Amino acid sequence: MEIQRNVSEFILLGFLYDQNMQVFCFVLFLFCYVALLAGNLLILVSIRCSPLFHQPMYYFLSHLSTMDICYTSNVTPKLIGDLLVERKTISYGNCMLQVFTMHFFGMIEVLILTVMAFDHYAAICKPLHYLLIMNRTRCSLLLLAAWAGGAVHSFPQFFMVIRLPFCGPNETDHYFCDIFPLLKVACTDTYITGVLVVAFSGMVALVTFIVLFVSYGIILFTLRNLSAEGRCKALSTCGSHITVVILFFGPVIFIYLRPPTTFPEDKIFALFYTIIAPMFNPLIYTLRNSEMKNTMRKIWCQTSELNIFLAKQRGS
Repeated sequence: MEIQRNVSEFILLGFLYDQNMQVFCFVLFLFCYVALLAGNLLILVSIRCSPLFHQPMYYFLSHLSTMDICYTSNVTPKLIGDLLVERKTISYGNCMLQVFTMHFFGMIEVLILTVMAFDHYAAICKPLHYLLIMNRTRCSLLLLAAWAGGAVHSFPQFFMVIRLPFCGPNETDHYFCDIFPLLKVACTDTYITGVLVVAFSGMVALVTFIVLFVSYGIILFTLRNLSAEGRCKALSTCGSHITVVILFFGPVIFIYLRPPTTFPEDKIFALFYTIIAPMFNPLIYTLRNSEMKNTMRKIWCQTSELNIFLAKQRGS
């Protein structure tokens, strides 16, 4: 059956504020995006240019930073640009692409967080077998599985949305193209599609969240057998990861694990997993990690010394 589609673009209502508030939000979100890019790129360069890259935890952290950049860059530049214009639109093709990439990169990030929890479990609960369990081949296979999981998660939802008929109106009460707001403007019964989205996104997020907290419960129980110094170091590492998990999964579960409907507050909650959590990831993982801070300090000191040396050579 031919899909009826009379819509060539969607109007994103975004954040409906007065002009002064729009300018304030533009400056705020621009600062957040620049901080996010700078922080995650700093982590990437620091890990790649140091021996930390060969340690599983930092190997996964470098890929998490990459996903943070890809995930948020799919939404934030468009949001920032739209704050300066009165009519916020996105073409049908770009909207569908945004739906796919949001769920693709988002699911990869979820699975990398799960892999990092497994890495922490192996390091703390199986220390004697850790290097055997988390060898480089297995780490690479786990990351490959995360990418495959992202594809398996996103393609079915993408095909469900792309087959929806849109014949007007074309206004969505959000600042990016997401599935639930699009279901509201589709001119067909979307109940089954909404239930499938809850199953694909909401239940997956909830089950992953429970698995992560059970694994950290086991880790915290195991900490009794460690020395005071070992407990302190393990708690610092796990505390950072638990903070990231709560910041990311809390809003995702609120939005996707409910009957397929939308609320005005969804836009605020979406900011947590599209901008705020990726922005705070570098701070959480570096400020609470002395090994990471020492590595960054050493690399950037060496870079400064090299620049001074080259400047002197050019001067002479």
